[in-house]
Amino acid sequence: MVTADARPLRRDAARNLERVVAAARELFAEQGLDASVESIAARAGVGMGTVYRRFPTKEALIEFLVAQLVRDALDLARRALDESDGTGLESLLRGMGELQAAHRGCLRRLWAGTPSAERQEFRSIVQELLVRAQDAGTVRPDLAAGDALVLFWSLRHIVELTAGVDPDAWRRHLDVLLAGIAPSGRPLAHRPPTYAELDEIQTRHSAR
Repeated sequence: MVTADARPLRRDAARNLERVVAAARELFAEQGLDASVESIAARAGVGMGTVYRRFPTKEALIEFLVAQLVRDALDLARRALDESDGTGLESLLRGMGELQAAHRGCLRRLWAGTPSAERQEFRSIVQELLVRAQDAGTVRPDLAAGDALVLFWSLRHIVELTAGVDPDAWRRHLDVLLAGIAPSGRPLAHRPPTYAELDEIQTRHSAR
């Protein structure tokens, strides 16, 4: 994955990098990943050369933003593990809703092509949080880890679909999801997805 040069930056260079990253995040959210480098530079108030010194291609800039998003998601997941009362899964879902709403331009790339160690860590944490929630009696016992991961996908799509009309609509959708996974006597209609199936779905979707 291509990232910005990790060497310490001068104060003005650091400010310019922050402006470029913020502008890219805003424009990708508004226009999708087709937003041009020219428009990003204009929004940031810097020259094209400033952008290309840090990111030789637009793809490098996108990868930098996605890497930040993955790190933030893992940080949320790790913090959720600190909650020992079974509420960590709900906390992670709410945190991911906030994170995705703030970074919706790059959501299609989230986890796509991500090193397997990072993806596996997130999945392992979700599985642990699910077990804790089930032990606490707040989540139905037949929910599988694959089901829980699909909840994050559902939340992501609501964030993307409603952002231009009601940016907070995902909050109500999440409450509906949480109500749906609460303990119930009604059996689930189909088997849970496997990790291999989830990988294939993500690969196909990110390639569109």
